[in-house]
Amino acid sequence: MTIKRLFFAFIVLGFLSQPLQLWSQEEPEDIALDTDEFQVFFYESLKQKGIENYDKAINALQRCEALQPNNPVVYFELGKNYQAQKDYLPAYENYEKAVKLDANNRWYWAGMYDMAFAMRDYDKAINHLNKLITFKKEYKEELVKLYMNTQKFDKALELITELDETVGKSEQRNQYKAQIMSASKYKGNDKNSLESAIKSFPNEESNYIALIYIFSEENQFEKAFEVAKQLEKNIPTSEWAQVSLFKFHLEKQEVEKAILAMERVVSSPIIDKKIKHRVFNEFIVFAKDDPKYVATIDKTITYFNDDKEINVAKELGKFYQNKANWNAAVKYYEVQFKNSPEDVENRMLLLQAYVETNRFEPLAELSDKSLELYPLQPDFYYYAGLANNQSKKHKKAIDLLESGLDYIIDNPKMEANFYIQLGEAFNATGDMKKKEMYFTKAEKLLKQIK
Repeated sequence: MTIKRLFFAFIVLGFLSQPLQLWSQEEPEDIALDTDEFQVFFYESLKQKGIENYDKAINALQRCEALQPNNPVVYFELGKNYQAQKDYLPAYENYEKAVKLDANNRWYWAGMYDMAFAMRDYDKAINHLNKLITFKKEYKEELVKLYMNTQKFDKALELITELDETVGKSEQRNQYKAQIMSASKYKGNDKNSLESAIKSFPNEESNYIALIYIFSEENQFEKAFEVAKQLEKNIPTSEWAQVSLFKFHLEKQEVEKAILAMERVVSSPIIDKKIKHRVFNEFIVFAKDDPKYVATIDKTITYFNDDKEINVAKELGKFYQNKANWNAAVKYYEVQFKNSPEDVENRMLLLQAYVETNRFEPLAELSDKSLELYPLQPDFYYYAGLANNQSKKHKKAIDLLESGLDYIIDNPKMEANFYIQLGEAFNATGDMKKKEMYFTKAEKLLKQIK
């Protein structure tokens, strides 16, 4: 084992030797460890789970179970490992054992709910959700979705009405309500009841949304557009009208009007962030090949700068990357990097985009800085080595690449890429023996991958 591998092992073991409560912020892994033997097996299970070796993790946890059969955390961990293997029944059974030992732990109930849902046992899932609501009222939103999925429309409508009154309306619930109201049971077998309701109650948004939904389902988009315009006229402050109007304006090629509607949507404090993201995505798809809309896209991104849940700039970079528009991808990955330099995935995407656009100077700079922050991450050694090869600093490239090899774990494609760069470096320095050795290693690995 090399010195670096030993150093890495000491870091891992040092981390695993820390008390459980230091890293149990969200889930219940903070159990008092009664025996040294139990502790060894428990930490071994966490280590094996961390490298996705779930069978070994389960074996270690079964040893823990034999030592402490009334420890709910053991069953919870068993549930998570079975769940990771998509082995839902034993996962459910172990979560259930954890609940029986500690019924006041929300995460145990959440595990049972997830598995009941995965197994499509929706009655059980509904029961577990109702229990979860006693811990956290936000689960009511999930219960609405489940009622809709199981076509329990009466219960869904009752809960939607409650949430509208207690936490305010949402676009998603409005859509659900529209779907329910479009059913014959609620609309009186035609659209007349909704149209009459709009005339009688012109300030009730849900009636407009329900009618728009019906016309859209019937592909009567002109009529749906007219209802959206009527909503905007009767309730000028309605942000929801803009969501529908944006789509209609875009379909009718009324781009300036669509942009104005989009700006109202993304700047609205009441519209859900996911809806804003969806509207923006639709505009990107429309405008992707037209440079005159670049300024609009750049302006719209600024509305999402503080959104840590949806990294819009990074997603936009991925969109252009998939279109092989690497220059645009670089631009938006750089925006994301400026907003969230701690985003490691974005760093790697940006480094690859630099490679694709032959920007080797910023590639070298960013990979060097990344290695200072993440010295155990092999990707950064690879990009630093590649950058130095391109800058004809081949000896430095060799040092970086040979160092990075020590940190590659079960990734033959990455290992082959390292060997290719090492072959290039030794070729440039005139060491033909090592050049052939590394190119041969790369070729063998690539054949195995195929």
